[in-house]
Amino acid sequence: MDKNLSVHNNWFKEISSKKFLDVGLVQVYTGNGKGKTTAALGQALRASGHNLKSFIIQFLKGGSYSGEVSAIENCAPLIKIYQAGRPFFVNKNKISEKDVCANRKGLILAEEISAGENDINILILDEINVALNLDIIKTEEIIELIKHKRTDIELILTGRNAPEEILDAADLVTEMKEIKHYYDKNIPSRTGIEK
Repeated sequence: MDKNLSVHNNWFKEISSKKFLDVGLVQVYTGNGKGKTTAALGQALRASGHNLKSFIIQFLKGGSYSGEVSAIENCAPLIKIYQAGRPFFVNKNKISEKDVCANRKGLILAEEISAGENDINILILDEINVALNLDIIKTEEIIELIKHKRTDIELILTGRNAPEEILDAADLVTEMKEIKHYYDKNIPSRTGIEK
């Protein structure tokens, strides 16, 4: 097992309280509009207010430049994050083996958490739909993860262009629709808002 993954397994054992959801469902946040990751992070924050534990795996994202990485450190031990990407954008026309390997480690961790014996209540696979569209991870693998997840774990999948099979397997689907965006006015990503 990867050294980093075993660190996360130790984290599961460190948490003392064990609260479980009666029913764990599947949520999808997709669409071209802003707010998919923000909605998922908000769900984790809300759950932490009830002493429920969330684990976030960010696909295609790496490096601690995102504000959520620092913020989540303040929410420990109830919220934990693992970045399964590298600290720069993936070139969709030339996906490197390093990108594939990093994201596949995230998938292995997601499979272990979703079906394993731990006390995680919410598992968020941030930007997983983009990883599916880039064919780094196969849609069938996520469908299998959904089929074999524990019944008491909430699974949240984010990212634009969610495949139809994922939408069909979900219990809740929200599409973020872009109506207007300040990027069109050449306003770049802002610290604390987009990153």
